[in-house]
Order: sequence, then structure tokens, then C-alpha cells
Amino acid sequence: MSIYASIRAVASYLPETVEKNDTTNSIVRKLGIEERHVAGKGEAASDLAIGAAKNLFAIYDIAPESIDFLLLCTQHPDYQMPTTACHVQSELGLPQSAGALDYGLGCSGYPYGLGLAKGLIESGLARRVLLLTTSVYEKYINKKDPATRPLFGDGATATLVEGVESDHPMLDGFVFGTDGSRYDKLIIPVGGSRNMPRDNPEVVEEDAQGNRRSNYEVHMDGAAITMFSMRTVPPLVKDVLAKANLTPADLDGCVFHQANHYMLEKLRTRCGLDDVPFFNDIKKTGNIVSGSIPLGLDALAKAGKLENRHHVLLAGFGVGLSWGGCVANFGEIMERD
Repeated sequence: MSIYASIRAVASYLPETVEKNDTTNSIVRKLGIEERHVAGKGEAASDLAIGAAKNLFAIYDIAPESIDFLLLCTQHPDYQMPTTACHVQSELGLPQSAGALDYGLGCSGYPYGLGLAKGLIESGLARRVLLLTTSVYEKYINKKDPATRPLFGDGATATLVEGVESDHPMLDGFVFGTDGSRYDKLIIPVGGSRNMPRDNPEVVEEDAQGNRRSNYEVHMDGAAITMFSMRTVPPLVKDVLAKANLTPADLDGCVFHQANHYMLEKLRTRCGLDDVPFFNDIKKTGNIVSGSIPLGLDALAKAGKLENRHHVLLAGFGVGLSWGGCVANFGEIMERD
């Protein structure tokens, strides 16, 4: 028997404020998103992450002092410096002996985080890793951008990844990929060291379709992102299954990054997964980016549909452009209180 990293618990946090989509719009109906949760004016990425972690600790009776590493995935840190994970460590009462770091990925962030946690645990550097995702995209989307705003919601998730004794890996088949040549297909142009705010006054522009956005807000080439997803995800699924020595018939389920309902239905068929239980439900949450996969896992856990699922394929893809996937075994998931 060896020590392998395993997903032991998952929880989530959604802000109280809810924003409704115009469901009379045919495109909105196609996306399958009726409403999204939106962070309040005073809520930062860390507040959502802390809420998710506290829910995890309460639901699964986890002691904060038992955590020895914190990984926080966000593209919206509270400050340029210091690291948001350091502030979260203090607020959650994690021990000062715990490592803590941010990593700035979006839609592929959860598989990447699981890979980092696996490396820490199976190399002996950590035993219990708290993996947090947190997104406040709505703060960076113009209210008059109907092409983008109905897609994204705010929210955070918390996952406990722990070393367990097993005769086989509990997280397996990892595949990662990057195409940075298309970094500008989903981007906020101003705010980093490339284009400093003080050197770039805010300018609002309107495109040919009437969508308004400024250089401080999200710019998304929806057609390019869709094409990227359709081309990238089927080979990703094939490669993950090959590395895990599995076929689609071996899978107990799939949870993809929840981009939108229409895209996922197309991908399910293209990936040959029509006969596999396939999570596709963001009707009440929208796309919460790096948190969309664990939010789906939390929904399945609440419904009692994760226990004894030994081969669940997870796949994330999007901003970067970046993608990643793996197969998770939930045979060791903890019972919810």
C-alpha cells in the first residue's frame, strides 16, 4: 500500500445577490443560464473563498489546524500584493506552518490544482491540502455587455485533498495543455504590468452588435473560444482515458468545466460520452470559471451521487488558452454532516 492523493470533501459558497438573465432571449435560453450569483460591492475574492472553506470545515467536521498547505486559484486577487492565499490562511486559522500560494488560472484551474495537490502529497511535502477556487468575474464585465454578462457568475469552492493508503492512484490520467498564442481571446486588457492603469485611462467602446465594454473589462471572442473548445476537448478526453488505461464504458461520470449548456451537449457527443452520466447544470449559477467543476461535484455530493464513483472524468478548458483533465476516484470521500 502507498500514499495517494484523494479528494476527500468538497463544498461551495455563492454570494447572496442574484442577477436574472433575460430568458426571453433565444441565445440566453440556448446557453441554459437563467440566473447567476453576483458578489456585492464590498465582497472580494478572498471573502468568497473563506465562505467556501468555512462551509467545508462545518459540513465535514474538518479542523482548520489539520491543513498543511493552501492552494488558491483565482484571476481576481484582492490586491496586486500580497498573495491572497496568505490573507485567507490567517482568516481561516490555518497553522503558520502551512504553505500558501495563489495560482492564476481560469477555466482549467481545478484540474491544475488537483495536479499540484497530488504532487505535494505524493512527494511527502504535505498531507492535507486545501484547494480553493474563487471568482468575481462580474466585477470585470460591463452591465451593458449582453454578449458576455449572462454567461458568468461569481462563486467559490473548497476541496480537501488528502493522502490515503491505497494500492492504486486516486487521481490519475492527468493531461495538461497550453496555447498561449491565443491569449487575447479572453482578456482584460488593462490592469497588469503590461498596461498599467495609471498609464491607460478607461475607454468604453461599443461593437457592431451593441455590446459595450471598456479596456478595464472582460473582452471575449466567443466564436474563437467555442472553436477552441470543440477542437481541444475531444483529444483531451481521449488522452486522459488512455493515460488512466480506461475506456468511456469504464466511466462512472463526467464533470466538465461548465461553460454553457449548449457547448457541453455538443462536446458530450463529440467525445463519445452520450452513454456516460454527464453533469450539465448551471441554470442557477452560470459559469464560475475555475470553480465550475467542483461546484458540480458539490451538487452531486449533496444528491448522494459521488459515493462509490471510482472513475469520474474531470476536464477544464478556456482562458489562457489552457486545458487540463484527470480521472478522480471518489471511493474515499468523507460523509457529510
